[in-house]
Amino acid sequence: MIKQLTIIGVGLIGGSLARALKQADAVGEVVGAGRNAQHLQQALALGVVDRIEMDLAAAVRGANVVVVATPVGAAEAIFSAIAPGLSADTVLTDVGSTKASIVAAARRAFGELPKNFVPGHPIAGTEKSGVEASFAELYKGRRVILTPTENSGPQAVARVRAMWEQAGAEVVETRVEHHDEVLAATSHLPHLLAFSLVDTLATLDDKQEIFEYAAGGFRDFTRIASSDPEMWHDICLHNEPALLKMLERFEADLSKLRQAIADNDGDYLLQVFTRAKAARDQFCGE
Repeated sequence: MIKQLTIIGVGLIGGSLARALKQADAVGEVVGAGRNAQHLQQALALGVVDRIEMDLAAAVRGANVVVVATPVGAAEAIFSAIAPGLSADTVLTDVGSTKASIVAAARRAFGELPKNFVPGHPIAGTEKSGVEASFAELYKGRRVILTPTENSGPQAVARVRAMWEQAGAEVVETRVEHHDEVLAATSHLPHLLAFSLVDTLATLDDKQEIFEYAAGGFRDFTRIASSDPEMWHDICLHNEPALLKMLERFEADLSKLRQAIADNDGDYLLQVFTRAKAARDQFCGE
């Protein structure tokens, strides 16, 4: 049982964690904190949190576990703000989609990486945002990646692992750098492509007709372009090296496809499409 859980940033991710732990009877009091009083009041009214605080240092006082669930660009300011309120026993974790930038932000804010700091990232979410979109089942059967630092104590890691498992997740551990490389390929690049495609089509003269006639494939592919722009702005800027590497690889492969179409090279197109279908069927199970 977590006697007091403080969640900074009570949106889809933080709110769903609070709901899941409440449903599992794994938490006592949930304190919601953040910069938007209206959003916090909504979380309180929905019963997602039990108490709200605008003062971040006050919000973390007495907490057994603190979860930072804000856009990654805000991490350093938040770490600095909560530092005076953290006790030596408070376990600190986050949900950010980039880990190297989070670790660097913690090092700058605290001077050294705390032994109770365990970076984490739930591979879960929807294109919706805000606490009103949160639900207790979000993490059931989903994966959470922990990236302990060289200073992370085993008890802190175990506590964060247990928290996510109580929320229904499968927990794995990996290195910070490996996490950022994998997520650049599997999450950050797809979101970038979806945003870019929708933006390109939205600037065309006949965009109204284009979107009216959009088929299921277009809606499926671009669903994630409805995700939170601020969050993805931060992710792209804070995972620059790994994302640029994947963009360069994708641009090279896209150029080959363009050339195959120009050359009427149906064999190459069929090879690419066949390999892609086989890979997705194998790894995604659909």
